[in-house]
Amino acid sequence: MTNLLPAHEAAKIYHTNYVRNSRAIGVMWAIFTICFSIIIMVVFIQPFWIGDSVNTPQAGYFGLFHYCIGNALTSELICKGSVFSFGTIPSAAFRTAMFFIGSSMLLVVGTIVCFSLFFFCNAGVVYKICAWMQLAASALLIMGCMIYPDGWDAPEVQRMCGLQTDKYKLGNCTVRWAYILAIISVLDAMMLSLLAFTLGNRQDKLLPDEYEVEGQ
Repeated sequence: MTNLLPAHEAAKIYHTNYVRNSRAIGVMWAIFTICFSIIIMVVFIQPFWIGDSVNTPQAGYFGLFHYCIGNALTSELICKGSVFSFGTIPSAAFRTAMFFIGSSMLLVVGTIVCFSLFFFCNAGVVYKICAWMQLAASALLIMGCMIYPDGWDAPEVQRMCGLQTDKYKLGNCTVRWAYILAIISVLDAMMLSLLAFTLGNRQDKLLPDEYEVEGQ
């Protein structure tokens, strides 16, 4: 017959494995969060949300605040727009989308800053704070992605994409990779938030320290 471990010893082993697995998943979540912060920074900075195609009258591309349109005579790209000068952004919708995406980026960076709280506060509480921040970041990303096409009727966009371009109608232009990456980032933020909530709840269920296996 197989000798069964005493209940107290079995609880110690279970607790040790539980903690070890939770920490491994927590490290994975932290790495993915750092990677996500890099992605959202790229989405915010890169001006490749929409761009020209073979049928557009002018070459060029648009981002949240920076854009370039080709000169009809020389084909040279003329670039304008700055995050520090709202007046150079061609559409109020673009400015609003920039605000929401920028706020989302700051929340994600704030999540990384909150990693330092693991040294001072209860881990379950920190996970839940980060989870709410990531959930808010996903909501802001959704709003930014939904509002951005409202600015496609701007004269600068119509100059590049054709006069048939209108709100939520891109005309001859095409959606570029930065916009697609922003949409994918919404799902990333939601998944990271769900994982953080799960980790926070798991921390609440941990057994007291006296159940830890000695020497582990």
